[in-house]
This record gives sequence, structure tokens and C-alpha cells, in this order.
Amino acid sequence: MTDADVVVVGLGPAGATAARVIAGSGARVIAFDRKREAGKPVQCAELIPRIISAEAGDVHSALRQRIDEMQTFVERELADCAPNFPGHMIDRAAFDAKLVEYATSAGASCRLGTIVRAIDDTGLIITGKRERINARIVIGADGPHSLVGRAIGLCNTEFAETRQITVDLIAPYTATDIFLSSDIVGGYGWLFPKRTMANLGIGVSAAYKEDLKPLLNNLHDRLANEGRVGRRVLGITGGAIPVGGIKGPVGYLDRTPVLLAGDAAGLANPITGAGINAAVISGALAGEAALRCLEGDRLALRDYRDGIEDLFKPGIDRALRRREHLQSYYDVGTRPPPGALRQSWIAYDSYWKN
Repeated sequence: MTDADVVVVGLGPAGATAARVIAGSGARVIAFDRKREAGKPVQCAELIPRIISAEAGDVHSALRQRIDEMQTFVERELADCAPNFPGHMIDRAAFDAKLVEYATSAGASCRLGTIVRAIDDTGLIITGKRERINARIVIGADGPHSLVGRAIGLCNTEFAETRQITVDLIAPYTATDIFLSSDIVGGYGWLFPKRTMANLGIGVSAAYKEDLKPLLNNLHDRLANEGRVGRRVLGITGGAIPVGGIKGPVGYLDRTPVLLAGDAAGLANPITGAGINAAVISGALAGEAALRCLEGDRLALRDYRDGIEDLFKPGIDRALRRREHLQSYYDVGTRPPPGALRQSWIAYDSYWKN
């Protein structure tokens, strides 16, 4: 049996940030991730806000390209340009590895390639290596299908499924391209440039997962025929994104406090799927709340929940309304017209009204 002040499950941006914050204050934190290398395999479109949370630290080594604007293509119409959508394309594996490096340097015990097999009803962690860890506090940062969330009855239940390929980019490009169509149910297509390559992907509601491959093949053919991307596929990835809104983000296993962060807490935007910045911010807040709990502050969990809701709930609730409005067309056997597609995308003023 091993004792720890805090156990963090998951070493993505949320978990690594939480582990760094906790270890930096001298508490004993053990963090696990099933991946053998931080961030690999990459399951991400790799776009972050240009001004990402300061909690991410100096991640200059992970930056690959500046993004200046967004081009939105609705059905087959000409693109609508939004000139002020700054961002950065990153190497997600390098980004995650740097955050784990920060956590380790702060004193966290970061154990990659370790699977958490079970969490019992008292908070006891049991790993695939037959190790048993008794934690005073547990932080769940283990993604959309969080084992920690399931243990406290706070599971994500609604998902978008994604498929992404990496292709050659024919000419330098500094915009993100978004493709909206009634054929892409509950999601959108994207082309995100990374210098000489680009991430080309599609996301749809989970019920339409079987449409991903043909939709992406069609988009790839279209852009290749336009001379924008090459036909060679350099890599394939994909995964689930929670799109049902905030879960928790706090609970208990017997008397053991549990905090959820990042995708485990449902903090990805239900329209865009963006979640890296929210993961970093929520990880830092979870780490701070855990430290307060260790000091006996009875209001720490409440303040964490309130802080998460204050920061993220208005934006997530707006995205949920837009998502539900689009789905209402399909529910009655019709398809959303171009105006409805525009109203449900962040680059248009109509998205931000009401």
C-alpha cells in the first residue's frame, strides 16, 4: 500500500497542470497515465488560442504555426472570412510532454504507461501493476470516458466522434478552414495548416459515426481536386469529444473528495470541440482546490465547482442551445438550411445573440 496526498488520473493538459500545482506546494502527488509517452498517440486537431492560459507555462517549443483568421465554407458557397481569429497550431505530443516535464520538475511522481484498473468506493486506487494507492484526494483528468467520473456517477453521456488525417499542404496558409454542411450531422469539417502539412478532419454526432470515413474521403477529394492539399495520407487519428455539458465537477468516494477536470468534467465546447485551454485552466483550479482541501478548507470543493461554472458554463450552455437547435431539424425529418448552420458557428455574429 502506498499513501499519497493526491492521486491524479490522467496526464494530459488538465492532469499534468494539476500535478504541477500540487507538487509545487510540497504535497505528495502521484499521477498516472496509460500512455507510454505523453500525448502519444495524438488525438487532437492541435489548434489552441494564441493567448492560452498562463498555466500552460512556456510552451514555445510545441508551437508550429501562427493562425491569423478563419474561413468558413457553408455547403458549397464561397467562404466567409473572419479576419480576427488568432491562434497557434501546436505539436500536441510535444505540448503534453512539456507539461508533464513541468510537473515532474515540481516534484510530482508522474507514471506513464500505468493503467488504473479500478477505484473502490473509498477512493483506493488499484493499478494494472498491482499497486494500491490510498489517496486523500483524487483528481480525475482521464478524458471523455473517465474512470474517475464513472466511479462517482458523473459520466459524460453525449459525444461527438472524429476522424482526422494528416495531408501535405500544397501552399503556405495561415487560416483555419471550417466546413459546415447539413450532411455533417452534429459537427463540421476542418482544415488546420501546420507549415507544410495540414490536419484535415470531420466530427459528427456519435449516432452518425459510420458517416465519418466517407465524409472525410469526400472532403479530401474536394480539396485535392482544388489543388490545396496532396492526396497522400500521412497519418490517421480520431476519438471522442464530450458534447453534453459540464459533469460535476466534484463528488466523493465515501469521505474521499474527488474533482474532475478537462474532458472528464465535460468542459470541451459542444460546438467547436475545443478543450485544451479549458483543460489547462481547470487543471490549475483543481490543483489549487486540492491544496485547500488538504489544509482543511471545507469550502474548497464548492469554490472549485462555482469557479468552473462561472468560467465555462455560459459559453457551454450557449453552444448546447446552438447544438440542440441544429438537431431539431433532423428530429422532424428535415435538414438545417445555410442560415441555421451559420447561426450555430462561432465565426458569425448571430451565434452570439440570445
